[in-house]
Amino acid sequence: MNICLRNLNINYSIIGEETKSSSNVIFLHGWGADITMYTGLLHHLSQNGHCVYALDLPGMGKSEEPPKPWCVDDYTDLVTDFIQAKSIQTAVLIGHSFGGRIIAKLIDRQQTNHPSACPCVFTKIILMDAAGIKPKKTWKAKYRIAIYKIAKWIFKSKCMQFLYPDYLEHMRKRNGSADYNQASDVMRGTLVRVVNEDLSKELSHIPQETLLLWGENDQTTPVSDAKRMNQLIQNSDICLVPGGHFSYIDSPGMVYGAMVSFLLE
Repeated sequence: MNICLRNLNINYSIIGEETKSSSNVIFLHGWGADITMYTGLLHHLSQNGHCVYALDLPGMGKSEEPPKPWCVDDYTDLVTDFIQAKSIQTAVLIGHSFGGRIIAKLIDRQQTNHPSACPCVFTKIILMDAAGIKPKKTWKAKYRIAIYKIAKWIFKSKCMQFLYPDYLEHMRKRNGSADYNQASDVMRGTLVRVVNEDLSKELSHIPQETLLLWGENDQTTPVSDAKRMNQLIQNSDICLVPGGHFSYIDSPGMVYGAMVSFLLE
């Protein structure tokens, strides 16, 4: 299904029977992913009595790319518009990786009486291998960034670009992450804005009962992030399962079971 939000064509799915009750689930996927990657998880939730709303975030899956680089607040605005457009009054929030950033913003806006706060009542939260804690850069990472910035300054002249047309692209591919290298120019700019925002303050404002569901070998958002979130979110518990950043793929049975058990409590 498609809906127009913020002048963008957004792809979404509703799995289960639509309801105005707390059995609604709003699912927000990770960076570079789309809702098809979570089919098994979403159907399992629907089979356990939940109506699941899931959308491809702008620039991912079948949804249109934003016209310019976005920040987390822009994605939060769009998700708020989606919730209001579907008249969802009460729901559980579940976010994987990047989706966790949006959840932190949604809740923070409500707790701080932000003028763009979503009116929906969020009853519980599941953060799954979620992002939001800004990692400390190692000296090697700082060195690579500094060298790349110097190279960009040196090679901004037309003369240097003519003599060495592929040099900066070569440096980008060598030093950039897989997500960064695979993205378009707009989404690269978006990724830079997103990963450089530390959401520790926003996470500390979450009052809802929260499950931190994590792959014990996650290298993208390590378990240390889950432990930090556990300190920040007063009413939270950690559940570690075998696997990495995509724990719902590595240990589907344990992840599904933990989610359903948490939502039934």
